[in-house]
Amino acid sequence: MARDLNLNSMAHFEAVARLGGVARASEELQVSASAVSQQIRFLEQQLGVRLFHREKRHLRLTIDGERLFQTTSQAFQSIREVRSAIVRQRESHNLSIRVSPSFGVRWLAPRLIEFVREHPTWDLRVDATPNFSEFETEVVDLDLRYGEGGWAGLYSNCIAHDLVLPMCAPSYLAELQALSPDPREQLAKARLIDSVKAYFRWDYWLPRNGVQGAQMSYSYRFDRSSMSVQLARDGGGVILESTTLAFEELRRGQLVPLSSQFEAIEFPAYWLVCPARHMARRSVKSFAKWVETVGARDTQIARLWLLERGHSTRFERRAGFNDAETDALDGL
Repeated sequence: MARDLNLNSMAHFEAVARLGGVARASEELQVSASAVSQQIRFLEQQLGVRLFHREKRHLRLTIDGERLFQTTSQAFQSIREVRSAIVRQRESHNLSIRVSPSFGVRWLAPRLIEFVREHPTWDLRVDATPNFSEFETEVVDLDLRYGEGGWAGLYSNCIAHDLVLPMCAPSYLAELQALSPDPREQLAKARLIDSVKAYFRWDYWLPRNGVQGAQMSYSYRFDRSSMSVQLARDGGGVILESTTLAFEELRRGQLVPLSSQFEAIEFPAYWLVCPARHMARRSVKSFAKWVETVGARDTQIARLWLLERGHSTRFERRAGFNDAETDALDGL
């Protein structure tokens, strides 16, 4: 019966019809000529028709054989194409990443050339978006997220720490120093730029660092740290921000720490996040190793940079940082 047709016999028939003979088919299939002939006879018995006219050393398709060949030829060609696509995909490296916007623009993008030089044949897609991936419904390999870690049901590993402290443009610092030599009084009189989705904000930091009377109704509030950094660099006020996002401005002298009297707060801030099963993918594993290495390197560089300028650091996690606030962290 048709439902019992043997795919092996079909493959042998297709090869004989396509190549025009048993000998060529046996070479392609890497079996003996007698084995090929046996499969053809078996198929003809199943179908109850002759598929070839045997004319001395030549085979010619019958009408039924021609009909069957047209169908099997298309089917096996489709199978071969799909097989080739699967092999190419397995051997290639395609990686899709979702990253929080400010971290993507200010940290990841300037460093990607290091990765590209190490992996010039990779296909890489990066989406900078505040939305976390829905891994069960979206084609995304991994997220680079800002937050506390510990997302339920997902693998997460810290790739970089933040070092947070007040900073501003040198010109604006000179204005504040003209008002008072005391950095706490300077902050009380300063224009404070608020990064509204940051883990540490002014309303948490100021009272814990002995600053009284500061203006808590901020003139400038941004949901992107990159915008806060830009305004501070242009002399618009003081930011409480991360060396991770502002290190190039600090290194170039476009931003300066307000005072070495204030410790830098260090905490694990940026995380590689994905379903645990994704870590079995070679592309994800390779990228994870690279980004963790670069993140650890840059964290250490920032620590040393601050230390050389007289800044101590302390490790701190926010007490009472609730779920609602955590959900907002992805906007940076």
